[in-house]
Amino acid sequence: MSSYMSDMESYSNLRANAGSAWNAISPESATRMKLQNRFLTGLDIAKYTAGIMRKDIADYEADSASYTQSLGCWHGFIGQQKMISVKKHQGSTDKTYLYLSGWMVAALRSEFGPLPDQSMHEKTSVPALIEELYTFLKQADARELNHLFRDLDAARAAGDSDAEAKIIESIDNFETHVVPIIADIDAGFGNEEATYLLAKQMIEAGAACIQIENQVSDAKQCGHQDGKVTVPHADFLSKINAVRYAFLELGVDDGVIVARTDSLGAGLTQKLPVVGEAGDLPSQYMSYLDTEEVSLDDAQDDHVLIKRDGALHRPIRMPNGLYKFKDGTGEDRVVLDCITSLQGGADLLWIETEKPHIGQIKGMVDRIREVVPNAKLVYNNSPSFNWTLNFRQQVFDSWVEEGKDMADYERDDLMAAKYDGTGLSVEADALIQSFQADAARDAGIFHHLITLPTYHTAALSTDNLAKGYFGKEGMLAYVAGVQRQEIRQGIATVKHQDMAGSNIGDDHKEYFSGDQALKAEGEDNTMNQF
Repeated sequence: MSSYMSDMESYSNLRANAGSAWNAISPESATRMKLQNRFLTGLDIAKYTAGIMRKDIADYEADSASYTQSLGCWHGFIGQQKMISVKKHQGSTDKTYLYLSGWMVAALRSEFGPLPDQSMHEKTSVPALIEELYTFLKQADARELNHLFRDLDAARAAGDSDAEAKIIESIDNFETHVVPIIADIDAGFGNEEATYLLAKQMIEAGAACIQIENQVSDAKQCGHQDGKVTVPHADFLSKINAVRYAFLELGVDDGVIVARTDSLGAGLTQKLPVVGEAGDLPSQYMSYLDTEEVSLDDAQDDHVLIKRDGALHRPIRMPNGLYKFKDGTGEDRVVLDCITSLQGGADLLWIETEKPHIGQIKGMVDRIREVVPNAKLVYNNSPSFNWTLNFRQQVFDSWVEEGKDMADYERDDLMAAKYDGTGLSVEADALIQSFQADAARDAGIFHHLITLPTYHTAALSTDNLAKGYFGKEGMLAYVAGVQRQEIRQGIATVKHQDMAGSNIGDDHKEYFSGDQALKAEGEDNTMNQF
């Protein structure tokens, strides 16, 4: 295994072999540049992060307390700052990922402008964002290592050999900001060949984990909206196969596929599968169709009829040609989706639900595990849920069952601020706080993510700044609310020139030009004020 000193020795030997023409090349400078760019291609990243995910899955199987988490990102800088913050506050990026949300790509990255989550955005914007995220994460590595290199130079200048040894040890044990990204491919943006081609681009950009959903590609809806249309299992499994082939073709043999089912909230299907024999998978899918019994005489020409329980039935069809599922079959369809996805090549499941309720999730997972005992979930801790109201109502309902006096509470009004600080709200907040750990333990959730956090935090922080800056506070709104907080909380962006690579560039100029280098970090650099 290479180290700072061994890499320097290798470059020293290389320079010596090259002769006098390389005399201007510093082995130590070359070593530093190599360390600042550990990952040369997106495939290097995909292979590295796939290994991380496989290890984390094994850790979770051994101990459900070892669940993983991520936050959604729509820009490379956002992902970079998340990982810098994780390292700063948690000391390590272990068990921490990033999530690439198709919703945020549609809303914030499309050349059409803001779009709904309906797969209308440019499909190439997804791999482009993956590449951008990893570019910023690699730059975070380069910046942090640059600080260590400068500390090393200072220790040497001071003649402090102990400090020098410790810094070299820190360099050799440096933990990268590059972490797995769970990347949303929506419903595949077309047929299985289109899914394969896009998956390849995503993997080449660095994605080790691709999430795909069982909706109709050209009728895709956000998982938390109405009008969702699912596809028969064979169609979905063909796309899972397409993603797996893309991983294998590119040499990412342990790539991870997350199969998402939207069946809980999807009441429609576009296509009727071909049934081979009673009880086969297409037959099971067809069994959930909502039908009405008819006689042959009642049936009109060109109507679709099926035989069910010895009688003719006409599937309920909407004016748009879509077929309707029977009410109350959502959970059964979810369970069948999940079992077939795992048996058909997926590694992890995603069940899109309408509320964050551990009992509901556990009920479905328990049924899935009767067939696939090691089934594990990725779960969307969605901002589409009203978490406060949902959990207050869960506590309300449990207190009613316990026979408590609920005269002071109105169930439908529990979002009101007047309930803040009450016993009910305190208990609800405690359940929200422990939700991820509880769900990991009880409901098989390996990974918890929030899809759209920075969409909401950006809007909230901008509103607070604009309210004061364009109001009575003026410049104080920025100074007190932003810059002073950056300084006191040690937020690295307060030195925005350094964050953007100014110091790295100065050092590179010195490597390339020596004493002739024109550098930005002199006395007149106002960044020195921080």
